[in-house]
Formats: sequence, C-alpha cells, structure tokens
Amino acid sequence: MRPTHRSMLALFQYASQVCEEQKCEEEVFPLAMNYLDRFLAVIPTRKSHLQLLGAVCMFLASKLKETIPLTAEKLCIYTDNSIKPQELLEWELVVLGKLKWNLAAVTPHDFIEHILRKLPLPQDKLLLVRKHAQTFIALCATDFNFAMYPPSMIATGSVGAAICGLQLDDGESSLSGDNLTEHLAKITNTDVDCLKACQEQIESVLVSSLRQSRQQNQQGNTSKTVDELDQASTPTDVRDINL
Repeated sequence: MRPTHRSMLALFQYASQVCEEQKCEEEVFPLAMNYLDRFLAVIPTRKSHLQLLGAVCMFLASKLKETIPLTAEKLCIYTDNSIKPQELLEWELVVLGKLKWNLAAVTPHDFIEHILRKLPLPQDKLLLVRKHAQTFIALCATDFNFAMYPPSMIATGSVGAAICGLQLDDGESSLSGDNLTEHLAKITNTDVDCLKACQEQIESVLVSSLRQSRQQNQQGNTSKTVDELDQASTPTDVRDINL
C-alpha cells in the first residue's frame, strides 16, 4: 500500500518538476511511477525514503527512455542535495533487485499511436490530441486508483477524454458520443462500460488536479501574476483542455 496522500503528492511534484524542466520524454514519468508502485507493493517504505525512491525510479526510467539520461548528480540537485549521488546509486541496485531487473514495463504510451492511427482525426489535430492524451496519462500515473485499469484502457480513455475535451467529437459523426466510445473500445478490445467509467474518472481527476493547483497557488503566492497562477502542475501543460 502507498504511503499517505500528502507524502505522495510531494513525490509527484518532485518527479513532474524534473520531467518538465529537463524536458524528458513523455514516457519517463509514467514509467517511473510504474517502478514506484511495483516497489511499494512489495517493500514497506518509510516516508523519509520516498524522495530517494522517487529519484531512483526517475533515474531508471530515464536510462531506459532517454538518449541522454538524467544523471545522479542532477537528480540530487532537485532534492536540494538532501540525498547524495552515492546513496542514489546504492538504492538503484536495491530497486533493480526488487523489480527483478524487469524494467521494460508496458505503459499507456505504448498504445497511443496505435489508437490514433485507427481514428478518423484531421491530420492537423493529431499533435494536439496526442499532447492532451499524454497529459491525462501522466495524471493517471499519480493516482493509485488507476492501478485497477490495464494500460490499454488508460490509453483509450485518455484519447477519448482528449477528443471530447477538445470538442473534436462535434463535427465527425463517427467520433460523436457513444459512437466514439464504441469505436475506441473496438480498437483495443475493451469493454464499453468499463471504458466509459475509466474516461469519466480521468476527466474527474483532471478537474480535481486543476482546482487543487489553483487553490495552492492562491493560498501560498497571492502576489503571483494571473499567468503564473494558470500554469499546470503536470508534466504537460493542460491549460487548453476544455471539458
């Protein structure tokens, strides 16, 4: 079982900050959270070790997905040097051992391109839909409730939420309402009702995340400008999403 919500929230903020500022590949964050969940499922971990564990998971995911991976020194800087590079390297071996060196995990990102190719979307909208779907996937990675869904369903629900949020389902009849859900369900062979529930939960998490982010900004930094208050706290900017 995961530690408390507050301690996990701080960990997610650390990981998303690293991804955003270092311009990591979109797959790095969800993959790191996959490692984190799998490790916590088998090893009880103290709150004081969570940031170290998160840094190790980011380190491993970066090595797998980045051409030039994050360095141990850089990850330690993001913790205000509260952990040392040698400590991170030692824990790397511990995490690898508990994961049985199985780092090639399947994530929702592995299904995105397959789904998009099967949809009658305008070419000029593909990049936007992909970006928003990736944002939803990153949000799902921060919520343990999505552990019950297989990666293919999270990917499908994220694409559906992106299309609906961007209102691309208004003009194309095959992408409207239930037609979109049924079409998406066929692509990845998922149950329609389960897919609907997953997509609704994804949209709910987005709304909660944006509301929480704005409240925190307003309470802690009342002198910030409007633009700064409107910034998203996830690895990808979600300001343009219209639910």
